[in-house]
Amino acid sequence: MTLDPQQPLAGLRVVELGNYIAAPTAGRLLADFGAEVVKVERPGTGDELRTWRLYGGDTSLLYRTINRGKRSVELDLRTDEGRETVLELLARSDALIENFRPGTLDRWGLGADVLAEVNPELVVARVSAFGQTGPLSGRPGFAAVAEAFGGMRDLVGDPDRPPARVGVSIGDSIAGLYAAFGVVMSLLDRERRRATSAEVVSPAERHVDVALHEAVFSMMESLVPDWSAYDVTRQRTGGRMEGIAPSNAYVCRDGASIVVAGNGDSIFVRLMRTIGRDDLAEDPTVAGNAGRWARRDELDEAIEAWTRQHDRDDALRVLDDAGVPAGPIYRAEDIVGDEQYRSRGMVQEQAVDVDGEQRAVAFPGVVPVLGETSLPIRHLGPDLGADTRWLLEEVLGRTPRTEEETG
Repeated sequence: MTLDPQQPLAGLRVVELGNYIAAPTAGRLLADFGAEVVKVERPGTGDELRTWRLYGGDTSLLYRTINRGKRSVELDLRTDEGRETVLELLARSDALIENFRPGTLDRWGLGADVLAEVNPELVVARVSAFGQTGPLSGRPGFAAVAEAFGGMRDLVGDPDRPPARVGVSIGDSIAGLYAAFGVVMSLLDRERRRATSAEVVSPAERHVDVALHEAVFSMMESLVPDWSAYDVTRQRTGGRMEGIAPSNAYVCRDGASIVVAGNGDSIFVRLMRTIGRDDLAEDPTVAGNAGRWARRDELDEAIEAWTRQHDRDDALRVLDDAGVPAGPIYRAEDIVGDEQYRSRGMVQEQAVDVDGEQRAVAFPGVVPVLGETSLPIRHLGPDLGADTRWLLEEVLGRTPRTEEETG
């Protein structure tokens, strides 16, 4: 058997019982690197993400992006037939990812003991708002709630305004990353146990339990330790990062803004000399980060006084030549046109039906890169039920029904 170094998860089959973004993100990551991910969707409507940000047609590009590389089958898990079919599939699979409210699969006859009976080596990853245990485990919740509960929302925005939200469902995406990591970790453990003839852990003994709010909380760096040790409560600082200066967005002469990160001690000196502020470069009171943070307003004013004398590209060129980390604030059109993204295959065009016409539409590439460029997108998120017949006939070996049998 020849193994493709660009498809390290080839040969693995993952069943995804998930809607929206969190669990489907985990499935997308596994599919990106070769796993056969079978997405089970409810008949007729499918994953609700199909109609989120729907600008045309019947399937959103959000769905096409999050569910790329997968197969779609229609099964009603609330029926005996749907339950039996998915159990047959799980008996032939390596992992299950789900993001229903805790207890839902148990009510449908798909609890841990049942899963362990049909496939004792099945890896199970569960994503939920508050985890599978604890007093809030039964409560529903989306990423917006998790980002607030996990401490992120309070830090986003300007201090004189209510907390804001980042422009994507970051809590869901982080949880999806953790779920995918948990699946790969558990599969590695399974293979090691097989190799040493040790007993493999069954779904009844262990599952990967990802709570949205805990995934967000894990990104909060020293938020809690700083409070616990020094009674320090982090505050919203707009475009800054508390305790780190100078690092902010600055307006240029042409109206564009750039981000400049001059917060390293030696970088700060180079930045100040570049903008003609030798006095600050040589000032011992701002030689360290604590001193710079105390004078952050003064430093930001000095930097923006310089950027407003230069157009964006000119300012970035000068800062780059001086070895000062800086970059443009991109929008979608900037990303698509950027040579760095293109050179690494991070913007890939796929044919999509847009208002009845086939167009080449740009999509984000596969991360991380294995080698020099992104792996090619195998295919976009499938049409609803596109692979149901494949599952029933080729995987489960069922005889095709006649028209009379199907009604």
